[in-house]
Amino acid sequence: MSFLKMAWRNVWRNTRRSLVTIAAASLALFVLIHYAGLVTGYIEGMERNLVEREMGDAQIHAAGFRDDPSLYERIEDPVALLAKLDQAGYAASARLLGGGLAAAGDTSAGVMFRGIDVERDGRVSTIGQHVAEGQWLDPADPKGVVIGRRLARTLNVKQGAEVVVLSQAADGSMANDVFIVRGVLKAVGEGVDRAGMYMIDATFRELMVVPDGAHQVIVRKPATVPLATAAAQLRALTPGLDTKSWRELSPTLASMFDSARGVMIFMFMIVYAAIGILLLNAMLMAVFERIREFGVLKALGAGPGAVFRMIFYETYIQVGIAILVGTALSVPGLWYLTQYGIDTGRMGGMTIHGVAWDPVWRASVSTSTYSGPIVTLIVIVSLAALYPAFKAAWVRPVQAMTHR
Repeated sequence: MSFLKMAWRNVWRNTRRSLVTIAAASLALFVLIHYAGLVTGYIEGMERNLVEREMGDAQIHAAGFRDDPSLYERIEDPVALLAKLDQAGYAASARLLGGGLAAAGDTSAGVMFRGIDVERDGRVSTIGQHVAEGQWLDPADPKGVVIGRRLARTLNVKQGAEVVVLSQAADGSMANDVFIVRGVLKAVGEGVDRAGMYMIDATFRELMVVPDGAHQVIVRKPATVPLATAAAQLRALTPGLDTKSWRELSPTLASMFDSARGVMIFMFMIVYAAIGILLLNAMLMAVFERIREFGVLKALGAGPGAVFRMIFYETYIQVGIAILVGTALSVPGLWYLTQYGIDTGRMGGMTIHGVAWDPVWRASVSTSTYSGPIVTLIVIVSLAALYPAFKAAWVRPVQAMTHR
């Protein structure tokens, strides 16, 4: 009889113990596959919201603008820059930025004006799809503005309300005008929610007396180009300008996303350590119960390597069954989490580190969603089986056959 067949029979000699071990490993795998899918979905969702709604894959500014934002620090020829980026295969849109004061009734608040080209901005940002009340900007309505949700609450305004804005124009004159709230945004990000006011670029130029230039260019890379490669290519295309990827612009968020992946691995290790201890205990019990059998095997000529392999065969049989069961049970759960997710709408558009949290938390499934928990389980279980395997492999036949 081969050692593999013997291992299979040995696993079921104590059915209850084997089933408990398999059930525990299956449950741990089931939980951690779902956990991996949800954590990955969280990271990808937050990153997607940051990039698609507000920041882009990269941003280009005039040198020194980010250190000291000023209405006068502008990219001089944004049209030529956009044409160059289009030719290189990058989607890009120029934006105008300026600060001021908005008032409605007896209430006022500081605002950040954002002048955008509606058509081009739609190629790099999905913010136009996140209007909670009213409509997004329309070039046919130059006096219409779209504002952040918290700004709307501060000013106590809704769609159709009048808002007076005050600022200092680039020529030193007083910039003031009355605008109509065309729309109110959903949760986008801390800065936009609290002080964001979007208007078409022509209206911004007229209000702030900025006839040319742009303060910011938002860039989206092709999906097949890695972020670091895209950032390097963009720097080569924009000498003399300050070009940064979103990870460089928001190192705290980038570090948080990386840490979340590290925490996921740490959780794998903690849960599987408990499974490893359970398996270690079960295999040690099985070894001590069969010391005399190992002695007979050794006396019949079986070497330490053969006994060592048999213990590992028993371990991997149980783990293999656990992997099949845990993976099969996780498939419908992950399908549900990817299709429908978990409703977090009661959080009311929560932001985390300034980035909006989606009202529906969906899992993300890839090969690593399954391979990560499975490989970690195999590694931990292999380590846990080493001591029982060595214990059985190096038993002395004479002592083993007299063992009680």
